[in-house]
Amino acid sequence: MNKSSLKLTRKIQLLVDLPTKEERMEAISKLYQWQNRCYRAANLIVSHLYVQEMIKDFFYLSEGIKYKLADEKKDDSGILNRSRINTTYRMISDRFKGEIPTNILSCLNGTLLITFKQNSTYYYKGERSLQNFRRDMAFPFSSEGITRLSYNVEKRAFCFRLFSIPMKTYLGKDFTDKRILMERLVKGEIKLCTSHIKLKNGKIFWLPVFEIEKDSHSLKPELIAEASLSLEYPIVVKTGKKKLTIGSKEEFLYRRLAIQSARKRAQSGVAFSKSGHGRKRKIKAVNKFAKTESNYVSHRLHVYSKRLIDFCIKHQTGTLILLNQEDKVRIAKEEKFVLRNWSYYELITKIKYKADKAGIELIID
Repeated sequence: MNKSSLKLTRKIQLLVDLPTKEERMEAISKLYQWQNRCYRAANLIVSHLYVQEMIKDFFYLSEGIKYKLADEKKDDSGILNRSRINTTYRMISDRFKGEIPTNILSCLNGTLLITFKQNSTYYYKGERSLQNFRRDMAFPFSSEGITRLSYNVEKRAFCFRLFSIPMKTYLGKDFTDKRILMERLVKGEIKLCTSHIKLKNGKIFWLPVFEIEKDSHSLKPELIAEASLSLEYPIVVKTGKKKLTIGSKEEFLYRRLAIQSARKRAQSGVAFSKSGHGRKRKIKAVNKFAKTESNYVSHRLHVYSKRLIDFCIKHQTGTLILLNQEDKVRIAKEEKFVLRNWSYYELITKIKYKADKAGIELIID
């Protein structure tokens, strides 16, 4: 059964809403402390979960040893003095008490336990190593961590408190739906799920997860649209006698190759570039062209996938089939040029997301 709701993740920059520089720096240092404790707690949690899962394989233990991962109060064979999810939470809570909000630890513990259970089979077979977390990881928190959310007309920003820290959003020239989603959140029209805070290059980014209702369209599941993806024509779709070619090789590929050529020329001139800040200054132009290519491809694929879904909605097709994709992927893997420039998986991802939002069933043949 298809869900009637959809979860959207956005990236919003935050600013500490305090009057003096000293207060702002103190608040930012507190965020970095939370990030550090979260990073340490995450590594401890997965280590403890792995030991708990593999303890039954410690064959050198005596036969009288009990190893069932259950609460001893609820099961005679249990070896735990509390529930399994509470073992790791209590461990990190006791270790980092007073250094980080417990809401963050609770969300982190629950998320890692779910992920661990999904991958436990691979861990047991030795097909996957344990997760290893970086120091700059984003830390999670539930909607309870945000209070007093409102729009401040004077500051022209959405203001709220992240636990005890006053925050305000910085949307800049927003050409996306971030402002609309925030306005709906303030009005209570949509729900805020477990989100994350990411600290990068001295900036604070909020990764909110919004749960919204799917778009309602008068679609007919019995009507089928067939689409084909290729490098020659990014998308060709037809339903009945209606056919649409979306994009072209000249539009997509040649422009991308032009950006790549400009990047290669910039790489050739790196040795003669102006210095001043070492390597970072010399490869500034190279990084600029790399970002230009990435932005161009992402934007074009967004346009292509949107036109495809709009075509399906216009003709009320409730089912979309992508034809012969396995053969095309196999051919692409054999040709390095095609694999490098096709961006197949990114296009598929965007089509899946937009089809799910519109309520269209997607079938990949």
